[in-house]
Amino acid sequence: MAIEIWNGIEHNLGFGYMRLPMTDGKFDHESVNEMVDAFLAHGYYYFDTAYTYEGSEEALRQSLVERYPRDRFWITTKCNLIDMKDPSGMEDQLRTSLKRLGTDYIDCYFLHGLGGPLVQKASDYGAWDWLRSVRARGLARHIGFSFHGTPEQLEENLSREAEIEVVQLQINYLDWENEEVKAHRLYDIARAHGKWITIMEPSKGGLLTSETSPYGEYLKSRNPDVSVASWAFRFCAGLDGILAILSGMCNVEQIEDNAKTLGHYVPLSDAERADIAKAVEMIHAIPRVPCTACRYCTKNCPKQLPIPHFMRIYNELIQYKAEESSRYVYTMSTPEEKRASNCVGCKSCEQHCPQHIEITKVLKELADRLEDKKE
Repeated sequence: MAIEIWNGIEHNLGFGYMRLPMTDGKFDHESVNEMVDAFLAHGYYYFDTAYTYEGSEEALRQSLVERYPRDRFWITTKCNLIDMKDPSGMEDQLRTSLKRLGTDYIDCYFLHGLGGPLVQKASDYGAWDWLRSVRARGLARHIGFSFHGTPEQLEENLSREAEIEVVQLQINYLDWENEEVKAHRLYDIARAHGKWITIMEPSKGGLLTSETSPYGEYLKSRNPDVSVASWAFRFCAGLDGILAILSGMCNVEQIEDNAKTLGHYVPLSDAERADIAKAVEMIHAIPRVPCTACRYCTKNCPKQLPIPHFMRIYNELIQYKAEESSRYVYTMSTPEEKRASNCVGCKSCEQHCPQHIEITKVLKELADRLEDKKE
């Protein structure tokens, strides 16, 4: 019998198949299998992937579907509309995901990353009616969407699409009151509509796990017996209506730490919430490169490097000192021919930068810290 959505264990940990361990550019299947075994051994069952996570659905099939009975786990995957040319692409993606996953049905099927123009595209393509048909045909047991839009867009979607069961939101203590993300408002809207919530980015892509950053050292001084990451997961676990807290774990040690935190969950005290507020202040106080992403720097770049993208990664690197997380994002999001080491030092970018950023200096530091050195 398949696991039911309302019978999940309390403070359920979700295994996000987005940051799996790799060797020589390929998934380390032996390590992934070890992680899956440890995850299931703790009683957890929720696995999250997506059509656009390259190789992820196939890896989930090999490490999970082919190794365990179907009633031991829950699979969520997603249909991405971004580059889709016409509505027939939705059915094509669904069939491809089912084939990659090696399963006859998906426990929860999402529209992926709604927000901005994708909200209108979903309506234009009839995506909501199609999503309901996926459930009606038995190809998905539950339906929902992941979301990166505004509170107004979320309110409109949930008011119109009452049959949606699950909403996936970016929630962490840094974004909770952030005026760009508005995580608190989005959470309140989803709860007001009675929806289950899955949390993505509880540690902001690993950035809230650094134990060498000023905020990490501060939290360690407040409680040296727990990891810095545990503060982020306890913050999320204190919210109501949470189906799963997703973590893109890279090794068994991270699974064990998260399982320890959630399996023996203790609510944050008022003093600990004050400690988190202090950590947020410390993060915001760290100087950032004042890039506004105006893209003047890219117009005459002879290598057409994605300089604003580099500035964002650099800011995260200096703010959070989470080098492993920054290296992963940098490597996975930047083709080799577009990486910072390709800068020829012409300084055309600096001549056009309104903020007078020493761009070539930043690019050299990124290349030195985040790129593998070639012999």
